[in-house]
Amino acid sequence: MPIQPTYPGVYVEEIKSGVRTITGVSTSITAFIGRTLRGPIDEPITINNYGDFERIFGGLWLNSTLGYALRDFYLNGGSQAIIVRLTHSKLKQAEGQAPPEGQAPPEGQAPPEGQAPPEGQAPPEGQAPPEGQTPGQTEPTAKKAQLNVNGLNLEAANEGSWGNLLRVRIEYLDVNVVRDAESQKLFNIKVFDKNTNQLELFRNVSVLPNHPRRVDKVLLNESYLVRFRDESVPTDRPAAHADPTPDKRLWDDNDTNTKAEENSGADGDDLDVNDFTGLNKEANKQGLYALYKADLFNMLCIPPYKNDGNIDYDSLVDPAAEFCKDRRAFFIIDPPTSWTDKDKAKNGIQNFGEPTSYAAVFFPRIKQPNPLRENQIEEFVPCGAIAGVFARTDVERGVWKAPAGTEATLTGVPQLSVPLTDAENGELNPLGINCLRTLPAFGRVIWGSRTRKGDDRLTDEWKYIPVRRLALFLEESLYRGTQWVVFEPNDEPLWAQIRLNLGAFMHGLFLQGAFQGGKPEDAYFIKCDKETTIQNDINLGIVNIIVGFAPLKPAEFVILKIQQIAGQIAV
Repeated sequence: MPIQPTYPGVYVEEIKSGVRTITGVSTSITAFIGRTLRGPIDEPITINNYGDFERIFGGLWLNSTLGYALRDFYLNGGSQAIIVRLTHSKLKQAEGQAPPEGQAPPEGQAPPEGQAPPEGQAPPEGQAPPEGQTPGQTEPTAKKAQLNVNGLNLEAANEGSWGNLLRVRIEYLDVNVVRDAESQKLFNIKVFDKNTNQLELFRNVSVLPNHPRRVDKVLLNESYLVRFRDESVPTDRPAAHADPTPDKRLWDDNDTNTKAEENSGADGDDLDVNDFTGLNKEANKQGLYALYKADLFNMLCIPPYKNDGNIDYDSLVDPAAEFCKDRRAFFIIDPPTSWTDKDKAKNGIQNFGEPTSYAAVFFPRIKQPNPLRENQIEEFVPCGAIAGVFARTDVERGVWKAPAGTEATLTGVPQLSVPLTDAENGELNPLGINCLRTLPAFGRVIWGSRTRKGDDRLTDEWKYIPVRRLALFLEESLYRGTQWVVFEPNDEPLWAQIRLNLGAFMHGLFLQGAFQGGKPEDAYFIKCDKETTIQNDINLGIVNIIVGFAPLKPAEFVILKIQQIAGQIAV
């Protein structure tokens, strides 16, 4: 800091160099959204391995494809993922309101005149909702398991049938150790999860309102399994459970512990599009928009959630791609189950949402053994495996390398649902459909790297996946690396610092081979001066920075020209 001279002598002052190193952001954090067996709802949870997913969200589950996609992500080189668990919510049916279409009215009740709005949807504009109901008022179909533990009203930490196997015991302390246990109403509480054999033990908790270890606060902050059902805590210490008889184990279903009320926990119904993008979801940061609460994600996967193995392609793909555009991310789209051959894929892509450079579709699906069905071969979506290959390629070669080719092998994928020939691949590639192929010696590989704007007829500059993803990487890195500029004096010293710092970052990428050109001036430029920021901009508090780069584009077509040469004629 500046020194105020007060005495004759030599003063030493350190001067900042003005260099602020810009660090490139991650390029392969992948968000997975859908149903899981357990775990927090509408909360983005970061995990670093598949063990985390099993511990927090319950692992593979026959009622959801998310776990299988995540497994493929880690098998193929993925490192960090964000999981958003969703459950289904349905529109509340008020008294005197017609049931949703296709649903019979309650027994003995005639449906009133008119029809209720579709499930999860508000009444049409200008039409008042039925009496006693507000627009968009919904209730979840998934329920938390309930437990009445000797007067303590507890519930599972989150929704799902997993909570039906919870067991809880109350034990008193040894009065020889803590002589005032009765006066402080102290006790121990044990919680056991028979699904995972996880045991939680909380010692010296109390029901006294001002006690530092009040039981409801301890469970809220320390337990992964149970919570208090309501805010009221009983004033009396709960009775202790008896010890089990010698012929029974401690956590068997007997009178020596409390189990959840029968079938009080429920997994809920299958998801629909309203659970992702329904009314007020964006405002409340729920569904797809729960990712607003995540600091950063680079890729998005939405595994199938419908009974037919699909998603709502007609109503979810476009909002998801638009959301990725806003968050500088990339959407990996799975092929529908109806794409059973090349022709159906060619016809289906015409009605597959608006073409966008922030998404790509891959075809066909993959075939793998299902460990929950005695390893029988089934079809699964490829999004998780593809995201894993993207992550692996980013680490090994860089985000500017197309995640395709003989290096982009699909680990853990013994078969593809539709084998494709070179000629069929040649029909699909110009339409922006990226093919998965089986190549001799290499196995299953990704053999395409085009965005949804990759249709040759669109002649779009963002037709290739690595070009779009490199731009996203630059945008996010420079956005985060220039926050220091805000509120700095807007004049040439600031502009020079900007050129210095951004230039150092871009030059580092140039040396790694991220751009075209043999010289820096052919590969990128940084412009920030009085030409980009005129006096009117300065008056408005604006500094304009222009960053240009020459992207590398993949060599899709390698053409070898071979010619015979005639024998040389002696003269």
